[in-house]
Amino acid sequence: MSRTAEIKLTVDLDSADLPTRIEWQASEGQADGPISCESMMLSVWDTKNKSLAAIDLWIKDTSVEDLNIYFYQVIHKMADTYLRATKNEEIANSIHEFGEGFAENLGLLKRSDD
Repeated sequence: MSRTAEIKLTVDLDSADLPTRIEWQASEGQADGPISCESMMLSVWDTKNKSLAAIDLWIKDTSVEDLNIYFYQVIHKMADTYLRATKNEEIANSIHEFGEGFAENLGLLKRSDD
């Protein structure tokens, strides 16, 4: 038995077309109603053309500190997803290591030798 699930994104824009509010809702989600967020990345793969289409948004008031934490978490999520999709632990670990270096360079994590 097949079914259809839906993910809905709503973005409010100011007069300069900068996002001021982002909300998402999933038909398979646990929340009742839309959920607000400050940043999002949506990537879709076109296998025929071997190309990526992407939408990257953040609301104009998002702090750089929050964006740094967001990207740190995205890198680790990407590693986890890559491992699930390919079963390639070596490369997934390499992506995780990159994420840790990224965080250390931004001061999100303390170095172990400090």
